[in-house]
Amino acid sequence: MKAPRPAQQPRTPPDDGIVRVGCERRRGGSVTIVYGLLERELDAVAADLKKRCGTGGTAKNGVVELQGDRRDAALAYFSSQGRRVKKMGG
Repeated sequence: MKAPRPAQQPRTPPDDGIVRVGCERRRGGSVTIVYGLLERELDAVAADLKKRCGTGGTAKNGVVELQGDRRDAALAYFSSQGRRVKKMGG
């Protein structure tokens, strides 16, 4: 019998003013994750990104999640606003 896996702690990126955009694989497919936003701007940014990408998503727990791999569109969105942005992962 296998030993139980330890619960994974959520990775929290540093609070350095840089917006980080990554992609995760989940059971239903890919999800684009945006970290590093202020709590007060989460809902507005999520709405703008969902509209720009033409996809569903949510803003919760300090993170914006978009359905599908929308990293390039999210990177372009933040770059056009003059924000510092980094692509996470590969």
